[in-house]
Amino acid sequence: MSVHSFSRNLPWIHWFAAAGVIAAGIYGAQLLASYDPSFGGLRRSPMLVAPMVGISDTCINIPDQAASEPLGLNCTGEQGSAAALLEATLARLDAPWLKSYALGYTLPVPLLQLFRQEGEAWAIDQERVQRVTRTIRDSNRPLILYLFSTHFSSHSPLEKVLAQDPGNVAHTPSGALPEDSYYGAPIYNWSVATTDNGISHYRTRAIQALVEDICQLPTRDVRKIRGITVLGELHQLFPSFETGMGFASDYAVTEYSPQSVAGFQNFLRSRFDRIEKLNLILKTRYGTFDEVRPPSKDIRKQALNQYEEHIDPFAHGTFPVSGWLFAPNSPSPRIHVYVNGQRVGTTAADLTRRDVLEAKPAFGHVNTGWRLDVDFRAMKPGLHGIDVYAELVPHRLTHLGHRQVAVMDREQRTPEQQPQHPLPASHAAGPGVEAALDQPQEHVALFYNPLVPLWHEFRGQQVVTYLSHFDRLLQSSCLGALPRYTHQLIPYANPSWDANKFAVDASLGNLLPLRAGISLYGEAAYGDSLRRWLRRSPHPSYGITEFHPLKPMSSDELRQVFAAHAARNADFLTFFLEPYWEGQALERTPNLFSFDSRNGAFGSDVLYEALRSRSARP
Repeated sequence: MSVHSFSRNLPWIHWFAAAGVIAAGIYGAQLLASYDPSFGGLRRSPMLVAPMVGISDTCINIPDQAASEPLGLNCTGEQGSAAALLEATLARLDAPWLKSYALGYTLPVPLLQLFRQEGEAWAIDQERVQRVTRTIRDSNRPLILYLFSTHFSSHSPLEKVLAQDPGNVAHTPSGALPEDSYYGAPIYNWSVATTDNGISHYRTRAIQALVEDICQLPTRDVRKIRGITVLGELHQLFPSFETGMGFASDYAVTEYSPQSVAGFQNFLRSRFDRIEKLNLILKTRYGTFDEVRPPSKDIRKQALNQYEEHIDPFAHGTFPVSGWLFAPNSPSPRIHVYVNGQRVGTTAADLTRRDVLEAKPAFGHVNTGWRLDVDFRAMKPGLHGIDVYAELVPHRLTHLGHRQVAVMDREQRTPEQQPQHPLPASHAAGPGVEAALDQPQEHVALFYNPLVPLWHEFRGQQVVTYLSHFDRLLQSSCLGALPRYTHQLIPYANPSWDANKFAVDASLGNLLPLRAGISLYGEAAYGDSLRRWLRRSPHPSYGITEFHPLKPMSSDELRQVFAAHAARNADFLTFFLEPYWEGQALERTPNLFSFDSRNGAFGSDVLYEALRSRSARP
């Protein structure tokens, strides 16, 4: 067995092309009720399955004078809409197995693109709003309405203006985060700490204007809307978004603005009632809740005034044991983790690691990653041995690696070696097996600060509060009875990510009446990790707001994946698709993850042909 490690972690696959196109489409799958014993029930309604069609920048967000024959005449003018462009694009999808689905679309609305500048003011661009509404009116297909406004830029001039106000931007302990980029596309680090700021004000105005216009449609048109996704990916942010998702960089999270600090103090006051209760947990002597500050310094690099200031990737009380394993003759290898010779957990080696595949293309697949988080809060201060084994053959273990971690006390005394139990025997790995143990780093120092999990919980609550605010705008409108969904990422599917940086735990829980909408990339789109997550989640159904397996699939394989999601009570499934007019692709910067015959990235061209192939069984 040869052991390798790769230090580069690829960011999660969520990227909007430089053109800022966030257009989408959706298929409505007319499936019979099906039973999935692993999920636990019968389907309650058909599933919508969908591509995201790039219509916003090509048909909706364009001036009237941009009209050109023949597409421009359909998009612009008093009756202009994107319905004809949608129809021309969706008509190309003719795989036999798609015939059993009602073809629909997702209509994305970049909220900040609904404004135009009038002097120093910003007014609603009624023509753009009406093009959105007329698209709903003119297309006979069912749709998901996607109200888009996240840190990913929509290339609205208003974004630049709003980014100049620190009150709109998320704060680390060092201050407001500057504009960032992701795969070359701009990112604006909007705050979720308050709804009483400029970015929230303009998001609210855009939603209200759009909803008001939609509500003037005849009831038969409003009923075409099968659901609404709210805002898009919403989570806490951090510096260097493209490369800072893991554990290696200097630790900095949001949100440390003055209103957020005050909110954290109120959160603690509500949780503990009396400061003495908090002092008992923290072993502190705070006089009032107003004295408590969020943890913001790394004890390894900065001088602390008191221990509760410390925060790092592990200060909440767990550390990851993670790596990758390629075992060509073992279809479902298991990983066993031992602490001081005692097994503490087992996990599957089936998560996406694109960095490994890029370095080892002969492996042929990306599902080599694994991770298990170990709780060290009850471990005695001292040096602890971490050993990892792979079960390649039932009941036969192969040793993959050993690390020592140092659990530290508040006084940072020199840690002493802790007693070790005998480890299990190790057997030869067999031909072709390769592996790496990436985390933890040798002799990493672990400091538990009980204030940190409270801080992360509060940060997660901020995300929920912000989402719920905009959901309430919809509840009070004519669209209030429609299903509404989050549009959330699942960081746990990427073993290299520090999920606490995103603070999405609470927003992935039960937010009824807001339903679960999740984006699935790589193994999460087709493998077992989603099923494991669904078993632990409170959701009877879910929507797939973005979908890409990050590998080529035949028409039969893709059909089976769609059917599996339908069986697990997925309400809809969405993926990116490039627009076509009169049989030709439009000239535009394509989305990196669009299913399209011209896009060879991640097997996207093969996936597009799978939607057009006549070889699959119906």
